[in-house]
Amino acid sequence: MKRRDFITLLGGAAATWPLAGRAQQPAIPVIGFLDPRSPHASMADQLRAFRQGLKDTGYVEGENVAIEQRWAEGQFDRLPALATELVRRRVAVIATSRGPAAALAAKAATTTIPIVFIVSEDPVGLGLVASLARPDGNLTGINFFLGELTAKRLGLLRELVPRAARIAVLVNPANTRNAETTLREVEPAAHAMGLQIKVLKASTSPEIEAAFATFEGERPDALFVGNDAFLTGRRVQLAHLATLHKVPASYPLREFAEVGGLMSYGVNVTEALRQVGVYTGRILKNAKPADLPVVQSSKFELVINAVTARMLGLTVPPSLLSVADEVIE
Repeated sequence: MKRRDFITLLGGAAATWPLAGRAQQPAIPVIGFLDPRSPHASMADQLRAFRQGLKDTGYVEGENVAIEQRWAEGQFDRLPALATELVRRRVAVIATSRGPAAALAAKAATTTIPIVFIVSEDPVGLGLVASLARPDGNLTGINFFLGELTAKRLGLLRELVPRAARIAVLVNPANTRNAETTLREVEPAAHAMGLQIKVLKASTSPEIEAAFATFEGERPDALFVGNDAFLTGRRVQLAHLATLHKVPASYPLREFAEVGGLMSYGVNVTEALRQVGVYTGRILKNAKPADLPVVQSSKFELVINAVTARMLGLTVPPSLLSVADEVIE
């Protein structure tokens, strides 16, 4: 072999060494994140909490893990197709957020890829897991029961508006399961407090406007907004209309109070998503969903917007101020 040919061969081999080395490096795992909502601004904090949970278990996005996000934009019928996309992408874990619809869509799409969920209903009754202590399948996650929260939230609203007798309850009929559950929980709680209930339904922005327009003819003493992804996405509109119509309103999440809603009481979703991140990280380290008990979320928070209370002519009683997690001034 001529010296020039030898040098050319050696140089060509050397040029391939880095490529070969890179090809042998294992690909980083990919997490599928499935959410029924739109990626609005408030989701930034929640996604940050999810990433913090991952970091707590040693995973940092862009370094040793990647996240593929899928958003249904409030269209629940898109969730099955989005879940199937993630399965075809061969993600290592699917993390679902906010409600059973995303979790059920992911469950229907795969029996092998681990799934970590957040649901506000009994996951056993939903068919997601066999039991809370031993999920016995490819799903586990975070659960918070809204039944107890519903009665508590009605009680807090009554404490803030003691003369309230007629309560309007707003639900999203497009989210059938959630709407039925909300009404099933509200009605007995209201009956026990001697409250009359009027159900309002809205699944679009114009329908929300129409629901509030009914207040001109039959004005309720207060409004109870259901815990629904679409309604959360319309929180600015809801808070504005409630103030415009001078109707005291109770909301399920602090995001409502932060944009002008009177009062919110509910689960700390940010903390729940951090826990989802922790479970996702543990699964990436080879933990099995069947061996990870469903976490019962116990961190709830009361947030009162004192500015809105003054606009509505309400005096927040000291008993509420003393137990509020935050008072927005």
